[in-house]
Amino acid sequence: MLANQRMSQPEKQQPAIPEGATQAPSDYFTGIAWIKALVPPNDQTDCTVSDVTFEPGARNNWHTHPNGQILVATAGTGYYQEQGKSIQLLREGEAVNIAPDLVHWHGATPDGRFTHLAINPNVSKGGAVVWLQAVTDEEYHSYQS
Repeated sequence: MLANQRMSQPEKQQPAIPEGATQAPSDYFTGIAWIKALVPPNDQTDCTVSDVTFEPGARNNWHTHPNGQILVATAGTGYYQEQGKSIQLLREGEAVNIAPDLVHWHGATPDGRFTHLAINPNVSKGGAVVWLQAVTDEEYHSYQS
């Protein structure tokens, strides 16, 4: 391929911060993350859906979901870790089905933004999240390929 052809093709960009997103609370996140509620709590589905973008190196605290959670990676590559297990890479298009009350965390890799949809079912039956302690730098940097 010629150089000028390469330049004319759109390059894959980092995910944009969703319009209307608010910065995630520092009580529950290390680094900068952005949250946009796509489906707020409601009686019809009893489910919330949020678009979450993590800046490089950002992650949420260890936490659980009383009724489980589904994560769907939509841009970039992120980390996902269940307590007692190794960090897993989560790539665009992949999903994680998280069991109720499973202690875990997720966030961006050190090198790039990461965006996922967070789907929380049955929020009227116990809420959406129970926050725990922050993920330490040692825990965060323990990824081994």
